[in-house]
Amino acid sequence: MIKLVCLATAIAAIVSFTRKPITWVAIGDSITYSNEHTNETGNRVTKGYMTRVTEKLPGIEYVNKGFNGWTSGGIADNIEKLELTKADVYSVFLGTNDWWQGHPIGTLIDYKNNTGIKTVFGSYRIIINKLHSLNKAAAIILITPLQRADFVYINDKKNNAWGSYKAKNGQTLAQFADAINAIAAYEHFAVADLYNNSGITLNNLVKFKRLKNPSTGVYTNYPYPAFIDIPFNPETDEYPYPTDAIDMTYDGLHPSDKGFTVITDMLVKLMEKL
Repeated sequence: MIKLVCLATAIAAIVSFTRKPITWVAIGDSITYSNEHTNETGNRVTKGYMTRVTEKLPGIEYVNKGFNGWTSGGIADNIEKLELTKADVYSVFLGTNDWWQGHPIGTLIDYKNNTGIKTVFGSYRIIINKLHSLNKAAAIILITPLQRADFVYINDKKNNAWGSYKAKNGQTLAQFADAINAIAAYEHFAVADLYNNSGITLNNLVKFKRLKNPSTGVYTNYPYPAFIDIPFNPETDEYPYPTDAIDMTYDGLHPSDKGFTVITDMLVKLMEKL
């Protein structure tokens, strides 16, 4: 009897060690890209969300398909060039660049009718069709964009953008999150709704933005929303987010280690269910 128990234990151990890992292809923009390029964050980030997820769920192996500055339209337009592979799980984390670049959202009809890359809904349909062609049985997780404060790129102050507290080209970032949620509901996909459910909000994206007081010229730490109407001159002003301004993001847009921890926890909960 003891020998049988030992044999069963040994077999279980062998199975656990030889079990095929779950493959995960993560599609996204610079937030996904940064997982393998933390040096481009001014070394303000130690590791991205994919590394963190696989540390908590070691049976998963990931492939990073993140592209700096890309929109859903850019991904869809280049979908056959991205060398996407068959996987057990796909995640799609886009939307923030669509908003800033003025990509029209469209309607769910564009998704249903596969109307092409002219809208976010149409672009997502192309992406999803490709993923289904690679593995019809794969789990697909959609991730909504994060809320964002005023963004200033740490490596080029001239690359900056206002936050999601106001619209761009007549569209709010919240509407892009709504579109992604609508696709997830229609397809019965899992969704990590970072915009609405992460607890990452305009109030904690950064602790402050350091800007010159317009009256005195003295650098002052302005929390949200006080910094909204204070001018920033990338030609002459210091970088407005010193390390002590870091909160959920390190530059108003891209997650810090603290922000990535929140994203990771949400994805781990979804992946454990899958």
